[in-house]
Amino acid sequence: MSFLLAPLQYDFIVRALVAAIIVGVVCSVLGVYIVLRGMAFLGDAMAHTILPGVVAAYFLGWPLAVGALVMGVLTALGIGFLTRRAALQEDTAIGVILAGFFALGVALLSAGASSVDLAHFLFGNLLGVSSGDLLITAALGGLVLLVIFLFYKEFLVLSFDPLLATTLRLPTTFLHYLLLLLIAVTIVVALQVVGVALMLAILVTPAAAASFVTHRLPAMMAVSALIGVVSGVAGVYAGYYLDIASGPAVVLAATLIFLVVLAFSALRRRSPAAEGAAP
Repeated sequence: MSFLLAPLQYDFIVRALVAAIIVGVVCSVLGVYIVLRGMAFLGDAMAHTILPGVVAAYFLGWPLAVGALVMGVLTALGIGFLTRRAALQEDTAIGVILAGFFALGVALLSAGASSVDLAHFLFGNLLGVSSGDLLITAALGGLVLLVIFLFYKEFLVLSFDPLLATTLRLPTTFLHYLLLLLIAVTIVVALQVVGVALMLAILVTPAAAASFVTHRLPAMMAVSALIGVVSGVAGVYAGYYLDIASGPAVVLAATLIFLVVLAFSALRRRSPAAEGAAP
């Protein structure tokens, strides 16, 4: 029991655990839509395109989350515009936006930030979460979950049957932009926990593991959130006891859970076949 309680005597560990739990729930729930709609590349691209916003916010003395959020929104709107208005394939639009914005970020970084250490931007700084960061994370995370709850039925139809969504005259364009904006806000929420380099993993891995357990959307969201929370808590404790970076530890925990679920799923699929083949 002391193994679990000993780290809790430190305030920074408690804040890290709360942040990991919030991020685990928010990213995992939204990640279900990302997996169902095949938007993993989009999530990865949006995580990288916030670089110029982060660098600009650092130069201006603003909170990094503000710059990241502005660039995330611009990325979402830009991808949506190129896809809907310029008749580009979504992956092509993502590639154009990703290359342009990331290059801008690198240019800004090389121009005036040679002495700036943004390693925590790339790999997260979970143990460095302040009380103010925690409030921002909780507020934005709560906003994302609220919007998902309010538009649950619409996102459900759009994810499983886009043609039916059009037939029912749902505002598919609005819903598409809204989902892009939710991804942008969620990336900002998770930025300090796992950083840009590992953002895709925390968005996709828990949801991908949950998809092997159930195909019902509510249950998939619940399982995905549970995996996200367990991964977050395990990552914080691994960082404390093994003296490793907590952000990568969170992702490694999620990946390990995914592999275990994948193995059990494979065994479960083989079992009926083996029984049927037996004399």
